[in-house]
Amino acid sequence: MEATTEKKVILQVDHLKQYFPIKTNSIFKPKTYVKAVDDVSFQLYEGETLSIVGESGCGKSTTGRAILRLDEPTGGIVQYSGKNILELNKKELRKLRGDLQVIFQDPFASLNPRQTVKQILNEAMAIQDVVDKSHRLDRMLELLGYVGLPPESLDRYPHEFSGGQRQRIGIARALAVNPKLIICDEAVSALDVSIQAQILNLLKKLQKQFQLTFLFISHDLSVVRHISDRVMVMYLGKVVEIAEKKSLFDSPLHPYTKALLSSIPVPNPALKRDRVILKGDVPSPIDPPSGCRFHTRCPFATDICKQKEPALREIERNHFVSCHLAEELSH
Repeated sequence: MEATTEKKVILQVDHLKQYFPIKTNSIFKPKTYVKAVDDVSFQLYEGETLSIVGESGCGKSTTGRAILRLDEPTGGIVQYSGKNILELNKKELRKLRGDLQVIFQDPFASLNPRQTVKQILNEAMAIQDVVDKSHRLDRMLELLGYVGLPPESLDRYPHEFSGGQRQRIGIARALAVNPKLIICDEAVSALDVSIQAQILNLLKKLQKQFQLTFLFISHDLSVVRHISDRVMVMYLGKVVEIAEKKSLFDSPLHPYTKALLSSIPVPNPALKRDRVILKGDVPSPIDPPSGCRFHTRCPFATDICKQKEPALREIERNHFVSCHLAEELSH
């Protein structure tokens, strides 16, 4: 899958799979797996924000964790700067982690409650050996300034901060090792709406300041609309659509994407919208449907959808969709 673009590819993911085995009590039962991520491929360009969206359980967070090898992937290729991350040994992987950082969903759970902010930031710099010991305090104060926290924050513990402030500490920790790519895993979903906006604006400002690349994982389409350059939609472990933000929001091609976008609240009670209500529930990733995984809930499904899995195709310029009926539904 090659998009026509002159931008530099910073991350290339090909056929990524993440299967989790299910324990059975019988030796005679065949081993079964939860197919959380099943043959996912995409490119991430330098300096952009690519958002991954979808319902809970679609595999978006698992994709992020597999790329970083926080969970060991079942298969596939993840290339960063010409190296396959999945083939690196522990020493090589640790060195690479300076370039690849993550901001987690829950800022309280991801920060050590027994460490002060000073210890948290110092630990990150010490592990990656990015700043000389004598200059670390200056660097910490600089990082606090970048994320909008006062210098006296260094001697406080995570429980002494609000949720938004804790997330700023998480961002400062990620920046401490001079990363090039940051995976934001539901980085604002645990925050109030007003705080969400502040953190999103901060991320955009830092991206411009340090030429960062973001892989932004979220279920909130309003947030995605604000921060993204491109959007990738996942359903039941598969990529169903990838497009530039404007193209995806203005003219979605996949029926699932159309249903997702129709559910975005509009702050105007007088405006009538055509809601697409999907029938049934999301099938189990242990035993996904044959053919197109969305056919059990798709109002347009035909026989070919039930039998043959659709390939991810470029229907319009830089607009990829995995649907047999994409051309018909686009008119």
